[in-house]
Amino acid sequence: MALNAANVYSNSKIQTASPAELTLMLYEGAIKFCNIAIMGLEKNDLQKANENIIKAEKIILEFQATLDHKYPVSNDFEIIYDYIYRRLVEANIHKDKEILEEALGYIREMRDVWKEVMKKAHDGNGGKA
Repeated sequence: MALNAANVYSNSKIQTASPAELTLMLYEGAIKFCNIAIMGLEKNDLQKANENIIKAEKIILEFQATLDHKYPVSNDFEIIYDYIYRRLVEANIHKDKEILEEALGYIREMRDVWKEVMKKAHDGNGGKA
């Protein structure tokens, strides 16, 4: 019963989130999946590592696919996402925790920048995000 309630809450949160909040949730998801993959590598659970790295890769690919190239900064994001994606693939191929932690660090940085963008947008709109 509690699990079902948690699922309902999660689905409701996603359905009512703004695009900015959804982006933040995706960053948080990629971070979570990388952390689970690192735990999998530490426990030599290669299947768990593989599955979760792939989930993080899919999120990064989604970020790349949804870039709006009418803004010049999108080219910079494209380069960053491409690098993170390639590092995730390499970490998965070699089951390399250090490479995965490097990619995770970049994802965290991107998330933190996104949080700042959201905060500035919120502050600049009189409390409306």
